[in-house]
Amino acid sequence: MFRSRILVATTLASTLAACTVGPNYKPATPSELGVPGAYSVNVPARTADDITAWWKSFDDPLLAQLVEQSRTTNLDIAQAVARLKQAHEALIQSRASLLPQVTGSAGYNKSFDLAGASTVTLPDGTITTISRGSGSSFSVGADVSYQVGLFGEVRRTIEASKAQYESSGYDYATVLLSTESEVARNYVLARLYQAQLANANDSLKIQDDNLQIAGWRVQAGLVSSVDQETARASRAQTAATIPTLEQNYNAAVSRLGVLTGQAPGALKDQLEAVKPIPKGPDDVATGIPADTLRQRPDVRAAERNLAAATAQIGVAKAALYPALTISGNVSTDAAAFGNLFSIITGSLFAGLTQTIFDGGRLHAQVRSNEAAAEGALAAYKSTIFSGMEDVENAVVALRAAKQRAADFAIAYDASNNSAILARMQYRSGLTDFTTLNTAESSLLSARDGLSQAQSDQATALIQLYLALGGGWDPTTAPQAPQDH
Repeated sequence: MFRSRILVATTLASTLAACTVGPNYKPATPSELGVPGAYSVNVPARTADDITAWWKSFDDPLLAQLVEQSRTTNLDIAQAVARLKQAHEALIQSRASLLPQVTGSAGYNKSFDLAGASTVTLPDGTITTISRGSGSSFSVGADVSYQVGLFGEVRRTIEASKAQYESSGYDYATVLLSTESEVARNYVLARLYQAQLANANDSLKIQDDNLQIAGWRVQAGLVSSVDQETARASRAQTAATIPTLEQNYNAAVSRLGVLTGQAPGALKDQLEAVKPIPKGPDDVATGIPADTLRQRPDVRAAERNLAAATAQIGVAKAALYPALTISGNVSTDAAAFGNLFSIITGSLFAGLTQTIFDGGRLHAQVRSNEAAAEGALAAYKSTIFSGMEDVENAVVALRAAKQRAADFAIAYDASNNSAILARMQYRSGLTDFTTLNTAESSLLSARDGLSQAQSDQATALIQLYLALGGGWDPTTAPQAPQDH
């Protein structure tokens, strides 16, 4: 009988709970969000490339190794995973509200009748009391409570928790992508500083020779000491750049160690050998702006935050209506354990509560949640437009770096030829030291400019991959790892 009453009450509650208040969330289309059909800068007119593992396009095994290592060892990523786990547990807690809460109890009682009891002296002298009668009883019971979401407050809460969990998954992916790009960027910087150090050291050797030749010519009375002092000043200025470059190189390598979840100096031996600055493909197909909505995890996180905020409006509105709670209990007791469950008793209670006066607090909560949803929509649009801005800026930066690299390559070739001729002429006494010094300075500037442009090109390419949302699989929503 009790079971049938519970079934009837649950069925009735489920029927009543079919009324869910609050707006039903529906994702907006790109046109509704104001997303244009094309970028405002010229991009390759082809389908977007597969950039799930974009770091492999640089054809640098060590770079690929470090990026992939960071995906599992980086401590910022570990924190994002922990937050994702928390969001998953919060979702489980919310879903548990759909089910009744059951608590059980059990007891044992033994009674003694001390009326007319007698005392007995045992052989060891101990005196004990023997009662003439005693009894035992056993009891088992269970209490059931169920919060019925008459107006969808429970389901809206679950809806919000699910959206927040999904948002946490995309937040994790955002941290993942940011870490990958940061590793690649610092790797490029490390190779840049190696190249600039090599440039400076090569120039230093040449300037040492020039200083020696200038000294010989001063001793021979062919030139004044101005040439020697100018040569000495040029050499000192070049030497002064080396400590700064070494400092910058150490900072980039140390950063790579931390990004891979290690001590700062962990990678110094691996990066000690000088390698060229990595060069990726000349261009990347970006697709259309609408692809940003699907590819970038930060955009998808913002969309899920909007969905959660919309669901919270329903939670707040449901609080304006009556709340139904169903509770019940069953129990049995017997003098002997074997007789338990011979007689079972129980009760069922349904209570309806309604806020009559709260000074406008509940209505204010509804308006507050509506305002939060408006803010979430604005944040969603802002994230989309910022993503498009990132793409366009990266495209332009990549083109500019490519053009600078091409121009510096020409400048380096011309400066190298000019410096060779100037050295030959100065040693032969056919030109003055000022001409030689100018040619040598132009050569160093062109070599450093070319290295910087090559680094800028690689960095812009990394930024473009990041702006496009590369570095993860957008076809699968990130899930919290399950601990076993």
